[in-house]
Amino acid sequence: MTELAVAAWPVAPIRTERLVLRESEARDRAAFIELFASSDVHTYLGGPQPRDELEHSVPETPGRRPGLFVIELDGAMIGIVEVSRREAERRGNVRPDAGEAELSYLFLPEAWGRGYAAEACAAALDWFGDAHPRVPVVVYTQTANARSMRLAAKLGFTEVQRFEKWDAEQWMGEWSPVTPPA
Repeated sequence: MTELAVAAWPVAPIRTERLVLRESEARDRAAFIELFASSDVHTYLGGPQPRDELEHSVPETPGRRPGLFVIELDGAMIGIVEVSRREAERRGNVRPDAGEAELSYLFLPEAWGRGYAAEACAAALDWFGDAHPRVPVVVYTQTANARSMRLAAKLGFTEVQRFEKWDAEQWMGEWSPVTPPA
């Protein structure tokens, strides 16, 4: 897989019906800290990070890397979505050479249950599929995370495998922008 940076980055903001997906800005720092410190957000992600540590460690402009979008609603950050290259040494690659990308996302709890995750993730996947045709994308979630399991199905991810990690059953699904020939 070519590096994500090959696609022009940062991309122009992506506009959906209700959201804007854009590059991170300094004004997003407080929302990043809230995302990482939230016990609700991190229920299935190993727990929150201490807020005081985040205040010292989060850069002035967090999340500045190819493939990471801030999700904005009415001028305010409500979450992030990222499509990034998976490292070859990480467990559970679909391809032995790690020729896939991974979708990840976090939303502030006040944005849950309104369809924003599906809208933002679909837009990010469309962007990625256009920028990197024929590169599969994987997503991971705990099977206990019913919301993420429903979102994966809604986005068109199909199960590849299940495995135990962090004392919980994990689910891995794959999405491909191009339907392979029969």
